[in-house]
Amino acid sequence: MHKAFQKANDPVVYLNSKREDFFQCFQISCQGATTITTFAVFLCDKIEPALRRAVYEKTAKNIAEDMQVKFPDFQGNRANLEVFILRYLAEEENFESFKQYLKFPKKFFQGYIERRVKSHCLDGNRRLEKFLVSSLDLLYRNILSAVTLSTRTVKDRKDREDKVAPWLDEFCRDLSEVISLPRSDLKGIEHQEVTDIEFLSSAMADNLGALRDRIQKEFADADLSSFSRQPHTILEKHFSGCWEQCPFCGAVCTNTMQGHDGDHQVVFHRPRALTGDTWWVHGRDTRDLVINICSSLVSSDLAFRGGDGSQGPWIQYKRYRDAGPPYSTWNILPDSSTQVYWKWFVSHFRTKLEALYNGKFQGKGEIPEAWQRITKKEVLSELDKH
Repeated sequence: MHKAFQKANDPVVYLNSKREDFFQCFQISCQGATTITTFAVFLCDKIEPALRRAVYEKTAKNIAEDMQVKFPDFQGNRANLEVFILRYLAEEENFESFKQYLKFPKKFFQGYIERRVKSHCLDGNRRLEKFLVSSLDLLYRNILSAVTLSTRTVKDRKDREDKVAPWLDEFCRDLSEVISLPRSDLKGIEHQEVTDIEFLSSAMADNLGALRDRIQKEFADADLSSFSRQPHTILEKHFSGCWEQCPFCGAVCTNTMQGHDGDHQVVFHRPRALTGDTWWVHGRDTRDLVINICSSLVSSDLAFRGGDGSQGPWIQYKRYRDAGPPYSTWNILPDSSTQVYWKWFVSHFRTKLEALYNGKFQGKGEIPEAWQRITKKEVLSELDKH
């Protein structure tokens, strides 16, 4: 804050920051007949970084919007996107990917969106370059229009001899919604003796054309690392919301507001085995993985350990709120239905889940035979109905 205050108010710091500008202005003053041309070069040098930033910012938004129009994944809310992610996981059948999705859902969603954006933009069709060129052309036309409008407004003024300052005022005002070009950055050149505003307009057009060509050449090697704000982060905001996970099964709260009022809740809970929970029998831990879902357990007389899960007090599932946070912040409605998807997952990755959680699907956790007959085709068919 101190450095920012100094830069804005300390004359020495300010003058040092403007050394290059003043030197260029001095060059302009010394060049006589070429003043207007050099003035245009100076102004375009100021426009260049602002234009480049605007091109990438606009392109990032355009890519996000294009994907929302063309890809069903991104045409609805987060629940819709999750259906496509579950389909992707089922088709891929990679347990490590499932593990990441179950443990770190927000990070997985973000990674999925980023992969989709990269695939769309860097697929060999030079789509990213086309997006950038389109944004550049539009912004270039806007700047040319601002030059024309400023010239038209200022050239016939009789009330003052200097034309540069009012021309710059008009120009920056017209550009305010196109690129960020602070009028204060151009103070050093506003006193130049430029009387032929029509010639200035022509010189600006020539230099802007060269500037456009120079920036466009960069796009051949552009990748997503060139963006200060990535297209996938814009898409991510569209699918933001609450990311709290059910303390029993790990399902993500479906509320679309982060930090929302009221309890967390989900439509479908999952078998507790997905978080490694096991049944406990008096005197020993059987390490039998729990295939029941929490929404059916809350209507039973069964109990779980509160606290850290190993030393806490026993609490009946139906009184789960008595365990305090995070349990007390959830509204888990009694429901005995389990999605076909997770029945298939538990059966298909049985041995990997047993190895991951050092447990067995046996005893009270025996996987029903009907689960084992579920095919991936049935799973994908269920997802298509959502």
